[in-house]
Amino acid sequence: MGEWKSGTFGCFDDIGILAMVCLVPCVPFGMNVEHAGIASCLMGAIYAFIPLVNIFCWIKVRGAIREKNGIDGSLINDLFMICCCGLCALSQESIQCDSTVANAMARF
Repeated sequence: MGEWKSGTFGCFDDIGILAMVCLVPCVPFGMNVEHAGIASCLMGAIYAFIPLVNIFCWIKVRGAIREKNGIDGSLINDLFMICCCGLCALSQESIQCDSTVANAMARF
């Protein structure tokens, strides 16, 4: 089975992604939604602002990323990561999807 490119607390593995996650989390969230094939980047960014929808969508995105990369895990693990360390989870997903700052800027 596969593994995450960065560990659970590997937020600092890519400082550019960490900065983007901390300053404008809707952008990497939207990029991850699009990479997971759930919706467009813009819709994903909008979902990030809707309470409860954002959690539901995030769980789906994390599960889809795990499935695409053959990473072991469960719904409970995903929910725990999202609720207890959301910025680390978002960074980990963005690193896995290669959602770099350069890719984000190229879109605009």
